[in-house]
Amino acid sequence: MTDEITAKGFEIVEEPQAPATLEDALLAFAEQHGVRTKGTLCLPLVVTDHARSMGMPLDPAKLRTGREGQVLGLGKAKVQTILGRHGITRVLAEEGGRTTRGSLGMMSAYVSFLNALAEGEAFDLDRVEAFWIGRVRQFFAAKPFAFRVDPTLSIRSALRHLFAQAEARQKELPGTMVLGAILQHLVGAKLAGDYGKLVAHHSVSTKDEGQARPGDFDLGDLAIHVSTAPGEALIRKCQANLASGQRPIIFTVGRGVALATGLAENAAIGERLDVFDIEQWLAADILSRQGASNGERLEVIQALLARYNEIIDAVETDPSLRIELATLSSR
Repeated sequence: MTDEITAKGFEIVEEPQAPATLEDALLAFAEQHGVRTKGTLCLPLVVTDHARSMGMPLDPAKLRTGREGQVLGLGKAKVQTILGRHGITRVLAEEGGRTTRGSLGMMSAYVSFLNALAEGEAFDLDRVEAFWIGRVRQFFAAKPFAFRVDPTLSIRSALRHLFAQAEARQKELPGTMVLGAILQHLVGAKLAGDYGKLVAHHSVSTKDEGQARPGDFDLGDLAIHVSTAPGEALIRKCQANLASGQRPIIFTVGRGVALATGLAENAAIGERLDVFDIEQWLAADILSRQGASNGERLEVIQALLARYNEIIDAVETDPSLRIELATLSSR
């Protein structure tokens, strides 16, 4: 690299550096062309897929439909097929990145960019596709969850749909504890509404062991555990709680209730351990707090989610765990 001394005050101007890696080049293209929305993400996915079947270099003229009004293959079916290869089932865009005024221009720019990249030794279409898939995952992860309240459906249904969203995102992001985080902090938000500052909140990644905590929440003699899949290790914690004079409680999803109850019976603590279905527990609380009308129930839910989001902001580093309230009108 050389330095150029300009005539203006001998300012040192460095020559621009070429991207260090293939991924750096792709990132620079994405930032330059604003490839961050669902529609713009569809286009490089489809064009990269064409590069597999057509070979390199690509001819942009062959990526236009007969009337030259559309980008070839830019539709929902094609996009979802590509995402499906990577285990992503969520719909990126219902219109599949439908061609707009700028799409043909971006397609031509991306084709030129790919053709230039292909001249390098490090060019690899698998890596190119993996980069765009990573951007899609980031797009999905950045969106807050939606708690959809439909007056024609039960509160439990709304909670079940929320948890289904969390499970879907967790499958797309292996190694994450999305559902566990939402369950723990919803329980924390509910408890905060009852006990206020007596409730201490912790990141879902923080282990009980080594933290001098009997469970996810410690309230008086209550040791409260939140789990998506209660196992023998959790039952042993409950036994330790009982041995130290505490009352253990487990909150879990529906399928975990029978599992935890059976394990507790086998461990001879079945009559000393409370196990609650979190859907029923939260729904009952919402309905019991001024739940005589839909408007009043919405106020209770809004208050619960406000506390939940405050907890997320305070103890978690992932803002996509936040939950927004979405209301649907009666049909």
